[in-house]
Amino acid sequence: MTRRPQPPVARPMSGEDFRTLYERLRAAARPEAHGGAHGSGHGGRRGALRHLTPARVAAAAAEVRLGRTVSLAAPIETRPGPDNPEPAKHRMTGPAPGEAGAEGLHFALDRFAMNVHGDADSHLDALNHVLYDGELYDGVPAVDATAAEVRSLSVDLVREGIAGRGVLLDVPRLRGVPWLEPGDHVTAQDLTAAEDAQGVRVGPGDLLLVRVGHRRRRGELGAWEAARARAGLHPEAMVFLAEREVAVLGGDGNNDTAPSAVADVAFPVHVLAVHAMGVHLMDYLQFEELAGACARAGRWSFLCVVAPLRLPGATGSPVNPIAVL
Repeated sequence: MTRRPQPPVARPMSGEDFRTLYERLRAAARPEAHGGAHGSGHGGRRGALRHLTPARVAAAAAEVRLGRTVSLAAPIETRPGPDNPEPAKHRMTGPAPGEAGAEGLHFALDRFAMNVHGDADSHLDALNHVLYDGELYDGVPAVDATAAEVRSLSVDLVREGIAGRGVLLDVPRLRGVPWLEPGDHVTAQDLTAAEDAQGVRVGPGDLLLVRVGHRRRRGELGAWEAARARAGLHPEAMVFLAEREVAVLGGDGNNDTAPSAVADVAFPVHVLAVHAMGVHLMDYLQFEELAGACARAGRWSFLCVVAPLRLPGATGSPVNPIAVL
C-alpha cells in the first residue's frame, strides 16, 4: 500500500523573523542585485516580470502540443455569500422598454460594477496594491495615489498582457487529498515535492500556479467566510519563488493562508510577493479543469496568457487567464 506523504509542519513566524525574510527578499529583488535597472518603459519598474524575457515568451510557445485552451477563471458572481458580501453588480441597460419586439435595429446593453479584490472573483493584483510601512513596491511613497510613480505601478504596467510558460503544482494531489483544509499551509518543501511527483521544474520567468483545492472545496461543501479561514502559502515558501525567479504567482485561493502564520501581518505572502519582490499575484483562479487536463496529458507546463483590462491607475483587474496545452 502506497503511503501518502506527510505534510511538512509549517511553523508560525514572529514579526522579527518576518521582517528579516522581507528585507532579504526585497534586497534580492532590487535592480542593482541584477546588474542594472528593471527594464525600459513604464518608469523602469516591471518587478519580477524582468525574468520574463522575449526569448522566454517565445520558448513558451513550444509548450503547446494539443492546441487545447482552458480558462483559469471562475465565473463572476452576482449573488452575495459568506465569502462575497459585495458581489459584482450586473444590470441590463438595454433594449429600452418596447424596443425588444419592435422593428428596426436595437441593442442589448450591460453595465457592471465590481469589487476587484474580493474573496470570490478571479483577479490580478497590480504592484500598487500593497502598502507596507507607507510605501509601495520599489520604495515608492504611497501618500498620493494619483502620483505618477504610483500610477506607474498600476495594472496599466501589464497593458500588453503577460504570456509565458505556466506551471501548475497540485499540492492536494501530492498529499492524496481533494483539497487542503482552511488554515493549512503550502511550504517550499511541498513545492519541490510536487515538482518531483509531477516531473516538472519551475524556472526563470515562469507563471507559477499553485493549487490548494479552494475552488473544489467551495463547490462541494459550499462557500464559507474565506477571509477568516483559507489554505495558502507559508511566507517562507516565497524563498522558492525568489530562487527560481518566478515572474507571476497564481492561486485558486487568496495565496495567503488565514489565519496568518505571522503575528500582526494579515497577508504576509502579499507583502513579500507584491511589495518586496514585485511579483504580480492572481487570486481565486479556477484550476480544476486544468488539473484534470494536465494529469491526462502527463504534462504540467503549458503556454499561459493573461490579459488584464486596460485600467490606468487601477490596483488590479478581473482576469481570465488562458492555458494552452
